[in-house]
Amino acid sequence: MRYSSLLRHDQTLFRDPDVFCPTYLPDHLHHRDAQVRELAFLIRPVLRGGSPRNAILRGPPGTGKTTTVRRVFAEVAAETRRVLPAYVNCRQNRTPVAVYRYIFEELFGYAPPATGRHLDDIREGIVARLQDADASLLVCLDDANYLVAAETYNLILYQLLRLYEGWDVRSAGVFAVTSDLGMNLYAEADGPVRSVFHPTEVNFWPYTKTEIRGILADRVRQGLYPGVMSAPILDRIVGIAADEQDIRVGIDLIRAAVMRAETDGRRQVGHGDVTAASRTVIAPVLQARAAGLSAGERTLLCRIAERSREGADMASGAVFEEVQDYHSIGRTTYHERLKRLAEAGIVDLVPGPGRGREREVRLRYGPDEVTAVCTGPEEARIARQPGPARNS
Repeated sequence: MRYSSLLRHDQTLFRDPDVFCPTYLPDHLHHRDAQVRELAFLIRPVLRGGSPRNAILRGPPGTGKTTTVRRVFAEVAAETRRVLPAYVNCRQNRTPVAVYRYIFEELFGYAPPATGRHLDDIREGIVARLQDADASLLVCLDDANYLVAAETYNLILYQLLRLYEGWDVRSAGVFAVTSDLGMNLYAEADGPVRSVFHPTEVNFWPYTKTEIRGILADRVRQGLYPGVMSAPILDRIVGIAADEQDIRVGIDLIRAAVMRAETDGRRQVGHGDVTAASRTVIAPVLQARAAGLSAGERTLLCRIAERSREGADMASGAVFEEVQDYHSIGRTTYHERLKRLAEAGIVDLVPGPGRGREREVRLRYGPDEVTAVCTGPEEARIARQPGPARNS
């Protein structure tokens, strides 16, 4: 290897490393113009003296929901003072106090004191800010399904949407975001909340492979120096991200692969860097997708992984028959759980050549990786022990 191909200790391959950070907001959102227009339409009544409308944003992980909302919120904050937007990460903030503290920080630019402040005090501070600005509040509850799990979803929605009843402020708007396609956030709302929620549903479909390549190529141009990532390497990363149907996987792979090459003192990313990076990037994605599965869904997934490892017939009917030896369930329940695994992005259900419901079940991850993340103690026990004998 020529010494000229090695980096000095003070050199870097990143032109702008922030381009690959989860919180990075691109100047232009690719392939989300329809969703931006829909959200802008819901905010537009504020400009005529009204209140923002509500929405539910649904789509698989890595389809641009969070980035779109944050981009729209940034533009709203820059263009008008009639609406004060507040983004809340509900994975990390699941209690009313935590949510209101986050809203307070978004509106004021600093957090309320950690101690000595009651929830009502924080809420009154938020109300005072709205009254001083003569503005409407617009809150994004990102990953709102975590509020449902914490049993705080209805309380927080009710308080936000009826804030005007206790104080002299305009009606607030709420954008509730979820990546859990198996959850209906409107159905999770109780009667008092539904009476004022009335959300518009905004769908975010997975990016196509061509769209993924355009987005990642743009990040490479902005974030890396010329020549660091060749077209074949980028194409490989695009293929992985397309298989995962998650643009974040591609962004994380670029960052991790470049960091590995940089650590080794090389000026260009190689295939070995992508291979090594995929081991650290893909596993957390799989863990996140498996985290929301029920015990029964995880048990089924464990059996699917075992059959895939053995090279057995993966037709959905054959999988059902084999599962009965370990975990007796009806066909309806089986197909519901199979559909849930597909919605979680862990398996693909590929139509067979014939008619009917028969599908080939294909894991999107290695069977060993799947077993490692989906097998808890109970699932492992069920998966190992045959069920009661069945009549043939």
